[in-house]
Amino acid sequence: MAVTSLDIDDSVLQKVLRLSGLHTKKDAVNLALREYAERHERIAAYDHFFDLAQDWDYESWRARHEREKEGLE
Repeated sequence: MAVTSLDIDDSVLQKVLRLSGLHTKKDAVNLALREYAERHERIAAYDHFFDLAQDWDYESWRARHEREKEGLE
């Protein structure tokens, strides 16, 4: 881990500490960074699966599923 000097908005930091129940600035900053990264990963995954779903066809899937259940595929 790297040691970094930051100017942090104290009012926002106090809100994060109060809302999260954390006690140190370091923990609050790490939580914020982790949540930011995870949120953007979720957004990217959502976008990816949304794009995949654009060509999805329920009727074709259902017919293929029924054939697979019957052992035809």
